[in-house]
Amino acid sequence: MDEGGVETALLSAWCLQDGWMISNEQVAEFVAKNPDRLVGVACAHLDDPEAPAKLETAVLKYGFKALRIVPWAWGRPPNHPSYRPLFAKCIELDIPFCTQVGHAGPRMASEPGRPIPYLDEVALAFPQLKIVCGHIGYPWTDEMIALAWKYDNVYIDTSAYLPRYYPPQLVTFMGSNGQDKVLFGTNFPMLSFRDCADQARALNISDQAKAKFLAENARRVFNL
Repeated sequence: MDEGGVETALLSAWCLQDGWMISNEQVAEFVAKNPDRLVGVACAHLDDPEAPAKLETAVLKYGFKALRIVPWAWGRPPNHPSYRPLFAKCIELDIPFCTQVGHAGPRMASEPGRPIPYLDEVALAFPQLKIVCGHIGYPWTDEMIALAWKYDNVYIDTSAYLPRYYPPQLVTFMGSNGQDKVLFGTNFPMLSFRDCADQARALNISDQAKAKFLAENARRVFNL
């Protein structure tokens, strides 16, 4: 983080259908060691009836700022009924729901990550829910941009892509009428803070748009 000039990073727990890879409690331990630099993001088991209550604990006890669930890991798009109690809890707690859009990197089906119709339906059904869509939506980036433009509470984060490889239409969007809707991300440790941050600073967008992309949008969306 220091090498990349990154002040604050969000750390996410990971839960798959067959169990936890990184628990909320483990993330809380990391955050507790560096509370001025790290922010926790919870995960949840979609089939656990206690998941909303556990999410509330992560937010109120550990200070977590969001929920993140990756659809390909479950083979379920976010309009599946199992997400709905967690969406309601996110609204109650005033935290965003973070998810993955676009193709699945692992050898899993990509369809659950397609923005339209799945996230389109969620945004319609839960207009108060803040939705942060990671991995830019490729190869459906145009669909993702359309949803971010259409809905006040839908955002894009650029994790998992080096800035030099951002699709041109995304750069145009973040530099113009979408400058309040795109958030910088790395997907560390898959991509380094330094490479992502250096390339992001070199993007051909205005200083105002760049400041929003690199920090201000995240501060607002995650209540940092």
